[in-house]
Amino acid sequence: MKNLLKLFLVSIFALFMFTACSDDDDPSDNDLFVGTYKGNVSYVSSDKNVNNADGNVRVVKVGDKYNFIFSDNIPNITGVEFKQEDVNYSINVGGSDLSYIRINANTLKIFYVVDGQTWTANATR
Repeated sequence: MKNLLKLFLVSIFALFMFTACSDDDDPSDNDLFVGTYKGNVSYVSSDKNVNNADGNVRVVKVGDKYNFIFSDNIPNITGVEFKQEDVNYSINVGGSDLSYIRINANTLKIFYVVDGQTWTANATR
């Protein structure tokens, strides 16, 4: 019975993940959001330099927190909160012109600098 319940919950979760967010869903309009943005991604730190023009970033939003899961073994950015910047974009709390994450239904732009690490993304879905 316990395994049947687990299988049921995993099946419901998988179904939700595949159908929950269409390409025109704006993450700011949903408490739960999963979407993949494809395009140029990069990461630079003191010991790693990654750049891929065909990379991707999976965005997972639960409640008010966003997680950015990068391709190419780039470290993830997790637990980011956003504020509405204008009708078309949300920007991360604490973001500025020098370090930001901007997202909407179609576009993800990242230039995020923390502790000597730099993530970039210019991607669409």
